[in-house]
Amino acid sequence: MAAERSPITWSAGGTETRSPVPLLYRRRSSGEIMRNMASVSSSLLPAFGTVVGEGSPPLRTYIIAPYDRRYRWWQAFLVLLVVYSAWSSPFELAFKEVATGSLLPVDLVVDAFFAIDIILTFFVAYLDKSTYLLVDDHKQIAVRYVTHLWFPMDLASTLPFQTIYRIFAGEMHRGEVFGFLNLLRLWRLRRVSELFSRLEKDTRFSYFWTRYCKLIAVTLFAVHSAACFYFWLAIHHKIPEQTWIGAQVANFENRSIWLGYTYAMYWSIVTLTTTGYGDLYSKNTGEKVFNIFYMLFNIGLTAYLIGNMTNLIVHSAIKTFVMRDSINEILRYASKNRLPEGLKEQMLAHMQLKFKTAELQQEEVLEDLPKAIRSSIAQHLFHKTIENTYLFEDVSEDLISQMVSEIKAEYFPPKVEIILQNEIPTDFYVIVSGAVDVITHKNGLEQLVTKLSSKDMFGDIGVIFNVPQPFTVRTRRLSQVIRISHHSFKDMVQPHNDDGKKILRNFVRHLEGLQKEVLDEIPFLSDMLADLNIEHSGLLDESQENQTSNYGQGENIETRVDPASSSTFPMRLVIHGHHPDIETEDEVTGKLIHLPESMEDLLILAEKKFGKRGNTVVMADGSQVEELDALRENDHLYIFLSEQSQH
Repeated sequence: MAAERSPITWSAGGTETRSPVPLLYRRRSSGEIMRNMASVSSSLLPAFGTVVGEGSPPLRTYIIAPYDRRYRWWQAFLVLLVVYSAWSSPFELAFKEVATGSLLPVDLVVDAFFAIDIILTFFVAYLDKSTYLLVDDHKQIAVRYVTHLWFPMDLASTLPFQTIYRIFAGEMHRGEVFGFLNLLRLWRLRRVSELFSRLEKDTRFSYFWTRYCKLIAVTLFAVHSAACFYFWLAIHHKIPEQTWIGAQVANFENRSIWLGYTYAMYWSIVTLTTTGYGDLYSKNTGEKVFNIFYMLFNIGLTAYLIGNMTNLIVHSAIKTFVMRDSINEILRYASKNRLPEGLKEQMLAHMQLKFKTAELQQEEVLEDLPKAIRSSIAQHLFHKTIENTYLFEDVSEDLISQMVSEIKAEYFPPKVEIILQNEIPTDFYVIVSGAVDVITHKNGLEQLVTKLSSKDMFGDIGVIFNVPQPFTVRTRRLSQVIRISHHSFKDMVQPHNDDGKKILRNFVRHLEGLQKEVLDEIPFLSDMLADLNIEHSGLLDESQENQTSNYGQGENIETRVDPASSSTFPMRLVIHGHHPDIETEDEVTGKLIHLPESMEDLLILAEKKFGKRGNTVVMADGSQVEELDALRENDHLYIFLSEQSQH
């Protein structure tokens, strides 16, 4: 049986390309995958639509993936050799005797490794910038490498010119030309730059220390190169005594190599740091010109170093600056508006807590993540908390999952009001950790009603009854709460009829179990609870009757469901006993009612409320209401006796 071939992608020009997925997919543990992804380059991310999995097409035979682990180790090894080349190239220019002596075998070995890398490059797949797909065609890889600047520069920096000349000429050349040709090896420094660029993006390494090491490396290379060039100027001056080192060290050209290198490094560091002791200074025109350009270069290098270090230090302290500025703005605002001392302390405590718990705030951490990931995190953190609250007891897993996906987590410092008495009910809360006091205000005095702790709820009475919040809720200590929006809650519950009935049943049972002291503080609760019980029992009875009828007839029967019975929570309306164009005292008060099952029931209820019979129902704009299905929550209805019926 023939082996199954992997799918191949063809570009517009008929060129065979492959997805970069093999670089990212590895049959290893998830920990290793995360370590690999931590340093992944943005230039090698898979294209949109690429599927990551076991069915990913492999690369061709004898083709190396750029992110293959062994190839990355090889690149890291070459970086060590680049460090040697960066030191030896200027050094061999200044002290040419070592270039043909002790360092020559080392140079040949290093050049051999880079020659091997040139050969390997012809077998390394590359990323097509137009399609973002890996190209593993041998011919395309070779053409791309040879036609770019990289190949001639890699070749020129690798050829051992001194050794080649000796093979053909039969003797060692002592001229300066080979010293400058050796400087071509500095082309290899691009590998170090690429390494630091990768490390800066690798989350496994500290960005501060990576940048710090890079700045040190740049400084050391600049100091070393300037020292070697300055010593080279002294060696090639006609009168050795009229040089910067000849004036201090007699016959320096015949002295120890390391003595000359030490003097040169000393001069370079003193000049770079602008110390200028005056013991080593330029003695001829050539040295003065070199000093001018070196000091101009040092100005730019110093600015680069100071700017980078300042940026690193300020970046680590920027949160502190923002916090101090925010606190100062609060103090100025409180002073300008003469806010009470207690309120000012609450503002300061909240701002300080915001910065102290910045790493714990869910919104800041999750706002840039996809919704699916945010939902999964919320399920992991808060699913059990929601599931264990009284309101969602025995509720389906689907509704709880939907609810958890829409919650917002917040921290509150001690002695801070989360809900104020008589405010509009926009949210209700579940306590994750901490504790709160439920407080009521009477005649300007505070009275503690009850205390709540973990997994308790507050704000639910105002939300479900759609009435102003009956209590003030204040934190006793540092508390984490999760907030559920009024509108989001109702939107999610409406499609789940059975779950809505369970929530109502749980809510009624909870209210009936409240302490008498709490019930006494909510004067309207008895009437609202009675209405809610009637509506709730009516829903259950109607549901059971429909099920029995359908079962007895053995067929599906369409039944009309009124708005009041189709909604899990009874719809609330405000009714007025006059025409909308007539202004009365009732204009402000109105009557809040639950929507009855029929228009006739609505008229009867209005007669009980206003003491007069009506036969016409209109909206505030004068449009007549003919069907209850057209009504919405909190609509204002005007019920009156029309003149036509009177005639």
